[in-house]
Parts: sequence; structure tokens; C-alpha cells
Amino acid sequence: LCSLIYLRTFIYPFFTRGRPFPLQLLFFGTLFCIYNGFLQGYYLIYCAEYPNDWCTDIRFTSGLLLFLLGMGINIHSDLLLRQLRKPGEVTYKIPQGGLFTYVSGANYFGEIVEWFGFAIATWSLPAFAFAFFTLCCIGPRAYHHHRYYLKTFTDYPKSRKALIPFVF
Repeated sequence: LCSLIYLRTFIYPFFTRGRPFPLQLLFFGTLFCIYNGFLQGYYLIYCAEYPNDWCTDIRFTSGLLLFLLGMGINIHSDLLLRQLRKPGEVTYKIPQGGLFTYVSGANYFGEIVEWFGFAIATWSLPAFAFAFFTLCCIGPRAYHHHRYYLKTFTDYPKSRKALIPFVF
């Protein structure tokens, strides 16, 4: 969890191209990640009680697989997005490849899958709350990006959905 927060907060902004990343967003993102990391960690260390065989429980294994799948989708989608622009370019381009073949918000989909996987693997209320918050926060962003792409690019694939492949 900490390595993912570190990646998102400190490393990812240096790989983005185009417009500079606002320091205020970095500050509030860091603050939010610290609070969420504390909440998740506190619950897992002091509140959660797992049986000795939890690592073989279907909830843990399926959640872990879902988490890793979501993380892979998220990292791959971010890589594809970073490669869209040359240094200094600020124009929007149509993302291609990976899950972008099916949805406009492949990176958002990956992050949502990731956090729901974490919630299932830990079987904790704070993790489910964070997964739901993630869905409610970045789900609409994916929808608005999708609408923007459809309005801006006449050659944008009409079969693409906003967030969930083949569904929405």
C-alpha cells in the first residue's frame, strides 16, 4: 500500500508530460494519501483479526488477484497515456491500446478494480469505504473524459464505453 501511495504521489508526476503539475494538488494528494494510509494501516494492525489460514481463504486470494490485475491495468494505462505526448505538448490525443480499446478511462477502471481487490483481500470496512469513494470520485471523471473525447474528436471510436468495458 505504501509503495503504491509513494508511486502515485512522488514518482508519477515527474513522468507526466505537458502542463506542469500544481503543487497544491500534490500537497492535498499527499495529505489524503497519508490519512488513507494511516486509516488502512491502523485498521489492519489494531482492529482486524484474521485466522491463521487467511492467506488461503477465497476472499484473500481472489482479492489479491483482483488487486494485482487492477494494478497491472492501471500501470499499463498510465504508461500508454504518458506516451501520447511529446515533451512540452499539451494537446489531447486519443489513447490507443490496452483497455483503451474498450473504455475511455482504462486507467480509472484499473484503479477502481485495484482498490476493490484490496477491499476484498482485507475484508475491511475502511478498505471498502475507500474503494467506494474511489469509484464515486473517479468514475464521473471517466464519464466526463469520455464525453469530452466524443465531442472533441470526430474519429473517436463510438463503440468505446466510458469506464466499464462493454457496459458503461
